Amino acid sequence: MNKLISGKKNAGASGTEKKIWYKLDLSAIVYPTLQRRDFSSVYRLSVLLKEPVNPEILQQAVDAALVRFPTYKTSIRKGLFWRYLEPNHRPGPFVQKDVRNFCMPMPFKANNRYLLRVYYYGCRISLEAHHSLGDGSGGMYVLQTITAVYLRLLGHTVSNGFFVKDIEETPDPEELEDAYMRYANAKVCPKRPGEKTYRVRGTKEPFYTFNVIDGILSVSEVMAVAKKYNATITEYLNAVLLYALLKKQQNDWHLRLRPVKIAMPVNLRRFFPSKTLRNFITMVYPVVDPRLGDYSFPEIVAQVHNYMRYYINEKFLKGDITTNANTQRNPFIRVVPLFVKDFVVRLFYTRVQDKNSSAGLTNMGAVKVPEDMKPHIERFDIYMGQPFSSRTNCAIISFEDILTVNFASSIMESDVERYFFRKLVADGIHVTVESNRT
Repeated sequence: MNKLISGKKNAGASGTEKKIWYKLDLSAIVYPTLQRRDFSSVYRLSVLLKEPVNPEILQQAVDAALVRFPTYKTSIRKGLFWRYLEPNHRPGPFVQKDVRNFCMPMPFKANNRYLLRVYYYGCRISLEAHHSLGDGSGGMYVLQTITAVYLRLLGHTVSNGFFVKDIEETPDPEELEDAYMRYANAKVCPKRPGEKTYRVRGTKEPFYTFNVIDGILSVSEVMAVAKKYNATITEYLNAVLLYALLKKQQNDWHLRLRPVKIAMPVNLRRFFPSKTLRNFITMVYPVVDPRLGDYSFPEIVAQVHNYMRYYINEKFLKGDITTNANTQRNPFIRVVPLFVKDFVVRLFYTRVQDKNSSAGLTNMGAVKVPEDMKPHIERFDIYMGQPFSSRTNCAIISFEDILTVNFASSIMESDVERYFFRKLVADGIHVTVESNRT
């Protein structure tokens, strides 16, 4: 349970009001530490409606819906040993007209200290959230609930259910918990490989420039092709991205080949029952090592398929989150001042963790909405936000028969994206490409 009550009293009529604060979850601890002027752990979720958005009504929906999510209506604070979230009663967050270069860094004192942004453009509603609040699943609850309230204010009937929360109900305490700590009880922690991987080298874009390339596909077409390779959609698209990265490395100048590895978040709610709206993911790393020889595409798919079967299971994942939790539970680390923790974490991430993958790929899977909400929605999009270093991130989401693949990077070159979509077309999949590039 992460809703912690401090012993400090607030001045009030009764003199007994207690201050509420929320401890950062196990994943969220890292994200504020990595914050810098040109990087912030911000992701974006968007819903494309079938009618233009009314910003005044949208603001009313945001104000009404956000109260239902107490850990998202917060600001981040710094203590002596840890950061924490506290309720934010300032006005906002305010709806804004969308910008071309989104997912920009989110200074903690800007935007009335909110760690959320809500944008609109045409028929699109977009939610940007700092990862210290929660993962994409938690953010999808916020976005869909805001959208449902917005549609109701327009006079439509929209039921609760799936990712739409009842804004009149009291939040379930389990929604606020750090679910990692409940399940981090394995008796052994598996070791993690730390070998350096291939890194995409590109020309850094000017500050605050964010390049986006979207591919719009048919779920049924992708599924049919994946079945030909005896793979799931996730396995197939992972294999296509590995193929694109291998092609990029092969055509780049290099002294020696390196393994190509993808950082892929796994939604732990699939394996460990939890209603938490906070972070509850861990990373796995599908890999192909070209030093062992040339891989055909079917061999890449088989490699990914076998990797997923071996690593994505309850036992291994429990060991992985226990490894992370043991660090936080260490009595010595708990009393180390925050500035020392920040230095060590930042050093480890830049020297080791960030070099452990060639690209990021997340798949939110098929998004469900209440039946009476479906007629109002065209599609969903998800963006992982600015990469920490010069590479591309890829995010996948589907709704009904529309599957979107959203690439995001801060480098000028788009070779990886080009190899990726060319491979899909070569496999017989029709692709519509959109971009914010001129």
